[in-house]
Amino acid sequence: MIPLKDDNPTRRRAYVTLLLIAINVFVYFVVQPQGWNTTDPRSVQVREAVFTYEHAAVPCEVVHDHPLHLRELQTGCNNDPQDPPAFPQKNVYLAILYSMFLHGSLLHIGGNMLFLWIFGNNIEDILGPFAYLGFYLVAGVVAALAHIAAQPNSTVPIVGASGAIAGVMGAYMVVFPNVRIKSLLILGFFVLFREIEAKWLLGFWFVLQFFTAPGSGVAWVAHVGGFVFGLLVGLVIRNRARPSAMRTAYVTS
Repeated sequence: MIPLKDDNPTRRRAYVTLLLIAINVFVYFVVQPQGWNTTDPRSVQVREAVFTYEHAAVPCEVVHDHPLHLRELQTGCNNDPQDPPAFPQKNVYLAILYSMFLHGSLLHIGGNMLFLWIFGNNIEDILGPFAYLGFYLVAGVVAALAHIAAQPNSTVPIVGASGAIAGVMGAYMVVFPNVRIKSLLILGFFVLFREIEAKWLLGFWFVLQFFTAPGSGVAWVAHVGGFVFGLLVGLVIRNRARPSAMRTAYVTS
């Protein structure tokens, strides 16, 4: 199921959500190494790997409070202090923040930005721009920490905004459970367009995370951590933050 549009108008333009989308797109196309100007795909892959390890969060680094040693890049997390670090200037904690703006492919960033726009503008409308930005960033950190807790010795970098976006989705499910989402359903060879209530669409997405194929490279624990955090925040803002605005959203949906 791919959400396309929600029937949930906002009272003002979602500037922070638009800004987050713009930053993610800028980082992917301008900052991250791309293969636009070379015919050697191998060199692009090397530059992408170096850039990712230099800037993205790595569970082993966060747990042991130091950048990966050169040997750890080949043999895995072993915390050998005699081995020099691969990127000695790297701040392993700021890398958690950087990871939220890095993506692995066009499909990766395209899907994330679609979900962020559909669900983010309404949560921003409820929280206000500054609280929403804080919520988004904290959700991303919580999601990353959940992944790190599940795989503390992993030397695979974490990239993507999906943990933070999962937090937005969790909050949306609680605050706007009955809003109808225009969605694309792909069932084998059949493609259908349907309107699905947010609680069913997002609930199905959440359950689906637990069936992620092993070795798929998807940090599903981060998705779960971010989503649960968003659910908890949603329970708070549903009852306390701008109740009149929420009632209006329910009526117009």
